[in-house]
Amino acid sequence: MKIAITGTGSYIPTEVTKNTDFLDHEFLNDDGTPFNHPNEVIIQKFESITGIKERRYATKNINTSNMAYFAAEKAIADAGIDKEELDYIIFAHNFGDVTEGKGQGDTLPSLATRVKHQLKIKNPKCVAYDLMFGCPGWLEGIIQANAFIKSGIAKKCLVIGAETLSRVVDKHDRDSMIYSDGAGATIVEAKEDSGQILAHNSATYANGEAYFLFFGETYSKENEDDHRYIKMYGRKIYEFAVIHVPKAIKECLDESGVDISEVKKIFIHQANEKMDEAIIKRFYKQFNQEMPVGIMPMNIAKLGNSSVATIPTLYDMVRKGKVENQTISKGDVVIFASVGAGMNINAMVYKV
Repeated sequence: MKIAITGTGSYIPTEVTKNTDFLDHEFLNDDGTPFNHPNEVIIQKFESITGIKERRYATKNINTSNMAYFAAEKAIADAGIDKEELDYIIFAHNFGDVTEGKGQGDTLPSLATRVKHQLKIKNPKCVAYDLMFGCPGWLEGIIQANAFIKSGIAKKCLVIGAETLSRVVDKHDRDSMIYSDGAGATIVEAKEDSGQILAHNSATYANGEAYFLFFGETYSKENEDDHRYIKMYGRKIYEFAVIHVPKAIKECLDESGVDISEVKKIFIHQANEKMDEAIIKRFYKQFNQEMPVGIMPMNIAKLGNSSVATIPTLYDMVRKGKVENQTISKGDVVIFASVGAGMNINAMVYKV
């Protein structure tokens, strides 16, 4: 049985925030003290490390589940299926619907249920549930959809990754410049004349690594609200990722039986350009090879890090010719890989 991604769709928010828009921010250390360097220097260093020049934020009237619905509509149309035939809607996110200015995530009802409601799907046998797995959530959703279809309990699944990280960031934390909003959706189904999932690999490291990403207080000591914001130990995450992710990708490729020379593209979670490059270089080093030019499509420069949405939006854009100098064709072997809060890692080898 061949199980494939037969349709893709994405929603890219319309509000563009450039690095220069952070020049007037009051960035602070975690103890509340100001940085010794001016914002111009902080931003310049940030851009050289992450590769991010601008990012997209959702407008006030649009929430995570709305973006997901827009992306889902496109994926369903792209696959040419009847939405009433969907057996599962799997929605990967981490913070729920966060209303602008509120700071509290809303997950009642589940975001998957909200998308089903917006799609006006009448079939009660279409089961909708949310998945929290950090940034690798969308890919874990694909892995679950693959298992459902293999087992015979499903034929068609909608897998979504969406987030509005702009609403859970501390404006006094320079890491807030990393995060963005967006949504990507995919249809997964058994189809003989389409692509094929060849292998997958997942892992959770929680023996000391569990809180590398966490919810914490603002760095501003003058702010007395009790809101919590996304925080991370960036150096620890970098060191963890460059050690463990290349190994996970190699294990997955070895399991697939595909030779490294057959891999055409690697779609890695758009977290940090330097980190992503280091991961893929180390992956190829395991085969005593240099990282091929153009193997790793990137859109982080303009879209930032939208967590679970980065891979499905990037894949959709490359698939539809919207990333400069990047294309994929039927029969190409590609790899998906991600790392994120948990600390979770996953990888998948896929034949387009």
